[in-house]
Amino acid sequence: MTVWDEVVGQERPVGPLRAAIDDPGSMTHAWLITGPPGSGRSYAARAFAAALQCERGGCGECRECTTAIAGSHADVTLVATEKVTIAISEVRDLISLAATSPSRGRWRVIVVEDADRMAERTSNVLLKSIEEPPPRTVWVLCAPSPQDVAVTIRSRCRVVGLRTPDPEDVARLLTARDGTDPALALECALAAQSHIGVARRLARDPEARARRDQVLALATDIRGVGDAIFAAADLVEVAETDAKAATEERDAEERAQLMATLGVEDGTRIAPALRAQLRQLEEDQKRRATRHKRDVFDRAITDLMSLYRDVVIVQTGATVRLVNVAHEGHIRDLAARTALADTMRCLDALGTARERLAGNVAPLLALEAMALELRPRTPARR
Repeated sequence: MTVWDEVVGQERPVGPLRAAIDDPGSMTHAWLITGPPGSGRSYAARAFAAALQCERGGCGECRECTTAIAGSHADVTLVATEKVTIAISEVRDLISLAATSPSRGRWRVIVVEDADRMAERTSNVLLKSIEEPPPRTVWVLCAPSPQDVAVTIRSRCRVVGLRTPDPEDVARLLTARDGTDPALALECALAAQSHIGVARRLARDPEARARRDQVLALATDIRGVGDAIFAAADLVEVAETDAKAATEERDAEERAQLMATLGVEDGTRIAPALRAQLRQLEEDQKRRATRHKRDVFDRAITDLMSLYRDVVIVQTGATVRLVNVAHEGHIRDLAARTALADTMRCLDALGTARERLAGNVAPLLALEAMALELRPRTPARR
């Protein structure tokens, strides 16, 4: 099994990457891998990094491959920010690293999995290294689309565009890699809209499936203003609880490590000269929690949009497979009770909520406005 086998459903798009491994004339020092969320762009970047280091072009079994994929290879640097943006100081550190020769591998590979999270000023700092990289350094940037990266950066990169994989391909991966029941694997792949990471989490975690069902229930549970207000508050609470559960233990470990590094014992007073470092850690942790909450909100809105998309399919009689096959009865009931215009209005409201959250509108206000728009307005004609 090679490193490319888990780049699901992307045989043709990753052709340029594989060709660069086999033909030095096809190689370039800056790549931009794009694709919708869940298309596997981060894994494709890791696979490419592994194949560059492997003497057999990505066998998937040697030490070079396994350490590159795992992120522990000495000459493969993986950057995946847990904050809202990538700090300019982080990019300067990467540029310094890029200027050094590989310590033991064939290339020094720097993979930036969230290149779309660089502000314009940060991108300008990176530009010089992208334009004139050292001879054995390769930059691999990842972003949802070329337009999410500064034009000065993408114009100097070779772009590899991934597509949304087929649900059947994702289901086969879950069955082969994790031993998931084929029927459940396909159900989760469809529900995740072929997002490999989300599909895997749904397949592994019954509580994740239950939380998703709870979100989808909003489509029929909201009847009036009160329901909408409570539903928005519940979504915010779920996101905050999820973020706290995901980051609380790690935050405590990071604080303990920093205190040990600074030589400060628990319960003792922190010297004024050391407080700035502690404040910086706390700010980084808050940014990480903020991003996690945003990701929870975005996933909830995406799930609701998939449900209303299914309602549109039923209302228009389109011969397209439903995303939420496990909720077909719920979908057909909602389609029968409402008009197509009502469904389209709900989809617009969900899209607007996503834009507002991306624009830093207070989550509770954005979600309350969204939930109010999800109230049924126009009864379907029978």
